Amino acid sequence: MTQQNDAASVSLPDFDTIANLLIEEGVLAVSPAELHGLLAGHLAAGARFDPDTLLRALQELMDVSALTRETTKLGLIGLYQLTQQQFEASDFGFELLLPDDDQMLAQRAEALGSWCSGFLSGFGLATGKRGEKLSAEAQDGLRDLAQIAQIAADSDVDSDEDEADLMEVQEYVRMAAMLMFNECNRPQDEPEAPQTLH
Repeated sequence: MTQQNDAASVSLPDFDTIANLLIEEGVLAVSPAELHGLLAGHLAAGARFDPDTLLRALQELMDVSALTRETTKLGLIGLYQLTQQQFEASDFGFELLLPDDDQMLAQRAEALGSWCSGFLSGFGLATGKRGEKLSAEAQDGLRDLAQIAQIAADSDVDSDEDEADLMEVQEYVRMAAMLMFNECNRPQDEPEAPQTLH
């Protein structure tokens, strides 16, 4: 039985902290947002990684032969565990790992698209054929996330209206991710064998 904590007491690391870990490992092809989306998608689909399998899967994703720094390994394992804790918390406080609000709107919009892309990859890899059994609402959510993954901000000018639109889309993505998690992680589901990425 998992203990139901409040997600408010479980905060994700800062976006820049994860970005720095990736840069130190020479990882440039994967953004922190996409990485977190992938982890969240995998968890939402009901799959679980042990720390060693997680690190092997992330090395493959990031196209590096090995993660060399202990701080990176611990940081990525911690991000995965915190994401799981937020999903399992009772207060719907799940967060997306995105740049801070003081960054340019275009940059934040692009990061949200990357997060959705990562989520869809992680979810798809972990669900396989089971994805066809999702509720109509969850399937709609996946289709919407696929659309949001293509997001692009129209201009470099940040207006209040654009800001409000982005916050609305961000909240929709957050709720869609929680919907998938709740649907695929019900207690009555048969326990699945641990998944590995190939």
